[in-house]
Amino acid sequence: MAKKILIIEDDSFLQGLASRKLRADGFEVLSAANHTEAFAVLEKEAPSMILLDLLLPEVDGYEILKKVRENPKTKDIPVIVFSNLSEEKDIKKAQDLGIVEFMVKSNFTLDELAQKIKETVG
Repeated sequence: MAKKILIIEDDSFLQGLASRKLRADGFEVLSAANHTEAFAVLEKEAPSMILLDLLLPEVDGYEILKKVRENPKTKDIPVIVFSNLSEEKDIKKAQDLGIVEFMVKSNFTLDELAQKIKETVG
């Protein structure tokens, strides 16, 4: 059975590119553009991993990550942050919330992102 990856990303173009790449690599992809959609998906699904942008409308990725970690049902899901933020304080804040990896969008190709996801979820 394919591993499920939840992509929380408000840029529909990037979300589409990442979704197509991951589906081509054999993953099942769930998507959310904001916190409301993300938590609706997490109510029904148990993804193998979350790919999380930090700059989101209304509620940022840090708040989503905090809520994911506080929920017994989702607290152990590996999270890779894929963001344009690249300052050390942003990376540290995400790491303190228990992420697996912090990837700056401009520094990685979709192939490299897919490879990191494969390494994370097996």
